[in-house]
Amino acid sequence: MSIHVNVAGQRVEAEEGQTVAGVLMSGGRLSWRTSRSGKPRGVFCGIGVCFDCLVVVNDLRDVRACQRRVVDGDRIEFQEDDHA
Repeated sequence: MSIHVNVAGQRVEAEEGQTVAGVLMSGGRLSWRTSRSGKPRGVFCGIGVCFDCLVVVNDLRDVRACQRRVVDGDRIEFQEDDHA
């Protein structure tokens, strides 16, 4: 079943049960943060062990995109800092 989420101000179609990372990657985005040295970060481990894929969901910071399943109407923003 298709649902809709908001990614950085843009309405995006997603599949029910899909992770935030899955939604971002299916839209062609492979990274959404940068390391302190400026290198791109996105999904690294894919199992919630590392903190490379952090996003803000519905104003809640430090959400692991690889673990969080989207819900219709979610607001996803990119987390640019290293405050994990």
